[in-house]
Amino acid sequence: MTNSKLLFSLLLAGSVGTASAQSLKDARAAIETENYGKAKSILQQLVSKQAKVGDNYFYLGQIYLVNDKADSAAIMFNQGLAADPKSLINNVGLGYIDLLKKDKASADAKFASASANLKKKDYEELLEIGRAYIKAPEPDYAKALDYLTQAKAKNAKDAAIPLALGDAYRGLKEASSAYSSYSEATDLDPTSIRAKIGLAVIVRGAQAYDEAITQLTAITQEFPTYAPTYRELAETYNMWSRAAGTSDEKYVELNKKGVEEYKKYLQTNGDNSLEAKIRYADFLVYARQYDELKTVSEELAKTPDVDPKIYRYLGYIAFRNKEYAKSGEYLTQMLTKMDPSRVIPLDYMYSGLSDVANNKVESGIVNIKKAIDLDKELLTEVAETAFAKYQDQETATGVALFEIIAKYPDSDYYFDSNYYAGEGNYLIGFKKDQESKDAEGNIKDQALRDQAIAAFVKSQAYLSIVEAATKPEIIDKYLVQALYYKAFSALGADNLENPKGDFVAPFQKLISLVNEKGTQEKNKAYLIDAYTYIGLFYYIKNDVPKAKANFQEVLKIDAANESAKSYLDALK
Repeated sequence: MTNSKLLFSLLLAGSVGTASAQSLKDARAAIETENYGKAKSILQQLVSKQAKVGDNYFYLGQIYLVNDKADSAAIMFNQGLAADPKSLINNVGLGYIDLLKKDKASADAKFASASANLKKKDYEELLEIGRAYIKAPEPDYAKALDYLTQAKAKNAKDAAIPLALGDAYRGLKEASSAYSSYSEATDLDPTSIRAKIGLAVIVRGAQAYDEAITQLTAITQEFPTYAPTYRELAETYNMWSRAAGTSDEKYVELNKKGVEEYKKYLQTNGDNSLEAKIRYADFLVYARQYDELKTVSEELAKTPDVDPKIYRYLGYIAFRNKEYAKSGEYLTQMLTKMDPSRVIPLDYMYSGLSDVANNKVESGIVNIKKAIDLDKELLTEVAETAFAKYQDQETATGVALFEIIAKYPDSDYYFDSNYYAGEGNYLIGFKKDQESKDAEGNIKDQALRDQAIAAFVKSQAYLSIVEAATKPEIIDKYLVQALYYKAFSALGADNLENPKGDFVAPFQKLISLVNEKGTQEKNKAYLIDAYTYIGLFYYIKNDVPKAKANFQEVLKIDAANESAKSYLDALK
């Protein structure tokens, strides 16, 4: 081979290698389209081949954060600082991990360190700090604006800055400023699809979901290969499904559409990585699409050393299938193996519900309360589960759940839960009371009798809240029954050999309410019981006129009532 031919062959080999090599710019482009699998592959190569470039570690850490692996991200950021101490952007990454841990003081310190000695044209650290405050579990949009404004002062031509400013203003619900920022991003970069999406998401923030979907769909038609728009559509359908007043049928319909859009998202960005499938499973969890989640989970479960999230999916599915013991086992495994910062409110809720269903009521209530305190929207799901358990004759489980919801006055289910907690405690108390006595009514088990009394007392407390309601719809729906069960709970807790008579007042109020509303025929059985037990009280207290008057009222309603006749005969 001649020297010229040798040189040519070497140049050719070099050009091929250069063409196939991928850069940080390529990785960031893959991140922009949310093809995180591709970005991860590029960045892993860059970290290996360009071990002294701190930015490579930062962006690889960002991929780990997207995939909910904060520990791996922290390792990358620390390696980046060790490899390139001047790469202060890795301090921003570590600060964001502090925000995930809700250690705001430590995060602020790292952000201050990362931005303290920047050169005149350095602004990316400021941009990433702003983004970190926006993405944090507890966002601080005001601080985000501060850092992003500093970034913009240093570089007014990077469209990424007004894009982030738009996100911050949207978080502050300042729609006009958000719109201006996204529009500015479009002016700086007319090809920016993110800016167009941002404008549609402003509309979504105003709960104009149909209009947001129209705008996002138009973007997919104009830019069909840009995957993130399909994800935004999926999330918009899911948000719409959870809006107040959405019917069950509409909820199912919207979430099915959301799943279809998410599938388009995966197909369009071509990310077939395990992490992408896990993110899809996460979406199915929030969309409550358990059939599809089951299919995906079974596939994920075959993967060696799979993420502990698999136990989340399997636990949820087992609970939905009423396999409560199995559900509890899966979720216990998840909570044991998963870093606490990765646990979501739904995990606590399903773990708690599984415990309650497995008669571990105390630990279950602790976790359910924790879930609701983290996400008040879960009250609806706990309420639905409570109603289902109650209707399935799992009274104790249903009551335990109603008692939790009854502690949240702002809940739409507040009065419903207080009513059913009251009625349910009466039923529990009645059963224990019966079991505590022999055939002649003598107490044979004082401990059971004490438990019965405790349940009757709780019943009265919950029903008193319903009794105090002023909303007409609550009064119409529950008041008669609430007074009835309150009276019987007071009766069950009383000593009829020498009664205090706490049951008399609610029975009298029931009678007045029924007569006032003219619903005597509908509530005939309630009236008979009310007059009978009021009459019995006065009979025991030897107040003959009042006893006679009440028993006579019974006969007006039911002329053949043997009990009333017997007492009236005894009073002659």
